[in-house]
Amino acid sequence: MMTFQATVLYIEDDEASRVLVERVLTYAGYRVLIASRALDGIDLARKHHPDLILTDINLPDLSGRELAVRLRSDSQLKTVPIVALIPQRQLAEQDRSFVAGISGAIAKPIDVNTFTHQIEHFLQGGGDAIDPAAFEPASPAYRPERVEQLETSVRQLETNYRDLRRADQIKNDFIQLTAHELRTPLTTVYGYSRLVQTSSAVQRIMAQDPEVRACLNGLVDSVERLYAVVNEIITVSRIASGQLDVRTGPVALRNVAQSVVASYEQVIRQRSLSVTIASEGWPATLMADEALLELAFSNVLGNAIKYTPDGGSITLAAETRDSVVRVTIQDTGIGIDPADQIHIFERFYTAGDTQLHSTSKAAFRGGGLGLGLAISKGIIEAHGGHIWVESDGCDLTALPGSTFFIELPLGQPPPEGTSVPGSHPHA
Repeated sequence: MMTFQATVLYIEDDEASRVLVERVLTYAGYRVLIASRALDGIDLARKHHPDLILTDINLPDLSGRELAVRLRSDSQLKTVPIVALIPQRQLAEQDRSFVAGISGAIAKPIDVNTFTHQIEHFLQGGGDAIDPAAFEPASPAYRPERVEQLETSVRQLETNYRDLRRADQIKNDFIQLTAHELRTPLTTVYGYSRLVQTSSAVQRIMAQDPEVRACLNGLVDSVERLYAVVNEIITVSRIASGQLDVRTGPVALRNVAQSVVASYEQVIRQRSLSVTIASEGWPATLMADEALLELAFSNVLGNAIKYTPDGGSITLAAETRDSVVRVTIQDTGIGIDPADQIHIFERFYTAGDTQLHSTSKAAFRGGGLGLGLAISKGIIEAHGGHIWVESDGCDLTALPGSTFFIELPLGQPPPEGTSVPGSHPHA
């Protein structure tokens, strides 16, 4: 049975470094405690009173120097050796670390051949010399009361962050559960409304009485819209939770664009819009989920339709280069303010004054929940692609327009569960 020589607390946010140092020290017979943040290290030090504290100088919450100041303020840790792992390029600043209460420094990356000898040196009371000239300019930054205030602030921020994450999760769960609960009765209502609408007896009444026909058509349209809204909420919840089911196969992207444009044929005609699909540049096929791509393209085109005045034009084009296809959806609409461009792909975000939106999703500046573009972003990124927008700004008179860019790989999308980038650098 191994007898541990001493207990070493190692504080490091880099996992590879943690694994290496822990193995080296454990093999040498030390008991090793691990923390990935300074605050966790402080808690472990106060609880276990280690024989030596080894810390990276650059930590995500407090720096190694600030950590040393806090540990030195504890009467039970005042004499414990604190050794900083300092990158080679920062060794010239090591005197500032000694001022903060650090006993010595070891260059990072470590030399495994000499590392345990260095640890033993510090455990036996060894230390590094300090340059007195470094004391005065450095000491005010490491006054115990200032670092204590910093620690308190960081802990409070982390508590607030956890509370916000918990509240956000509760909100997401509520939205998803509510959407599922609504969809069940809505499916029934939708089915019966369609049966009533297609009944021969009801059709005879509708043919004889325009008021009955208008009422029934309005009922069916409203149920369909409510059903679509519930499905939007469920889809965006699945995207947010990483549960989007992507079923890939060969897809003709131009056919997807044509199908999406055809679905808006009625509103395009009613509002005298001109929608053009470029004939060249589209790939023969790409590997994707056709139904999900149709939904993504439909939401982007629907957004262009909403913000393009009657009589305007929208153009869908594609350019294939190497293993990527870039699709552009360009409109002659009111444009998007630069401050909104980085947010329009967020859930529930709606540009402009929501009180000015009409209730129709297809009408000019029509309303919505602000989920369409968030859904498109989630679908495109689930395929390993990117989506972003470019616009010179929002102007209801000059109509600068907007151009949405969608980039998709032509090959197989990443496996389900693969992390995707939050945004494109142009977004």
